[in-house]
Amino acid sequence: MALRKGKTKSTLETSIDAALLAVEIYNKPRTPFRVEGFITHMIIAWTRLFHAHFNNTIGNRYYYKNDNGRFKTVDGERKSWELKTCISKFGKLDDSVKSNLSFFIKLRNKIEHRHIDRDEIGIMIFGECQSLLYNYENTLIDFFGEEYALNESLTFSIQFSRIRKKTQIEASKKLLSKEIKELKTFIDNYRTSLPDEVFNTQEYSIKLIQVPKISNTDRSDLAIEFVNWSTVSEEDKENYKKVTAIIKDKVLKKEAINPGRRKPTDVITKVNQEIGFDITHYDHKCLYCCLRIRPGSGNDLTDPFDTNTKYCHYDEVHDDYVYQDAWAELIIKGIKEGKLTKDLWKEKFKNSEHLNIKEIEA
Repeated sequence: MALRKGKTKSTLETSIDAALLAVEIYNKPRTPFRVEGFITHMIIAWTRLFHAHFNNTIGNRYYYKNDNGRFKTVDGERKSWELKTCISKFGKLDDSVKSNLSFFIKLRNKIEHRHIDRDEIGIMIFGECQSLLYNYENTLIDFFGEEYALNESLTFSIQFSRIRKKTQIEASKKLLSKEIKELKTFIDNYRTSLPDEVFNTQEYSIKLIQVPKISNTDRSDLAIEFVNWSTVSEEDKENYKKVTAIIKDKVLKKEAINPGRRKPTDVITKVNQEIGFDITHYDHKCLYCCLRIRPGSGNDLTDPFDTNTKYCHYDEVHDDYVYQDAWAELIIKGIKEGKLTKDLWKEKFKNSEHLNIKEIEA
């Protein structure tokens, strides 16, 4: 599709420029705020890609309007749909692509007010970053044709293997810091919440293994080959799996669904069996809010993944929370030791105050 001069073409060009800048930032080893810069510019690239597509297909209907039919404005500019709304309005993205984009939208919001030093998080999310870029190019081609493909413009980032190993070790140590721990917890929780059929796709996260090619191949062959998993034969897939079983660094996922986790009613029942009085669902709400093991309900601005994973996890599939046995045991311990009473947690909840969970755990 050869676009003529106009808003669609200019918007698309700014989208491509943002994507190329994101790659340039990511591939410069000494660039400050490298991961933040990549994520921010890729969010801009995706948003403007959708805006170019909408402008080309539905005109200016991707702007918000007031009840009187006039455009909403911010600082005198018409307010356009943000990326999350664009994804919803488009409605045709594969679940794996949507999960990848949702991951970066939420992560962008979390890192906006944090300083991430060098590669602590970058090493963890390399696969998701690579998929975010691949998915962008595939969607760009779907929307506007092969002539807008970026692969001729991009280069593969050369790696120093020894330095990379040293960087990984240093990054692992830095992951112990409080802010990085919180981001790591978010990443782990998000990945765990995904079904295997999404998590294992290249559209959600590219899993790359660097294996030197030392066979007698044609001397005109490319040094790097990217294999599309969906086009690989079953025999070759089995061979790949044998190789990756030996050398890949994998985070193991439990196949059981919510092992060792309980619904609120189960927690309440277990607690009531151990104490001299009964607690209710309202008491349970007071407790999890006061001890801050999960967000309170009814707040759309709260990230549901912000939980104390020692006691509680967000179940994205069912849009609710499940609790560890340790949560019931903590309540029982607090009550038996006199650190938790009904009057105390009700008063704290009513006044939107918190209890120090460390004192209950001690």
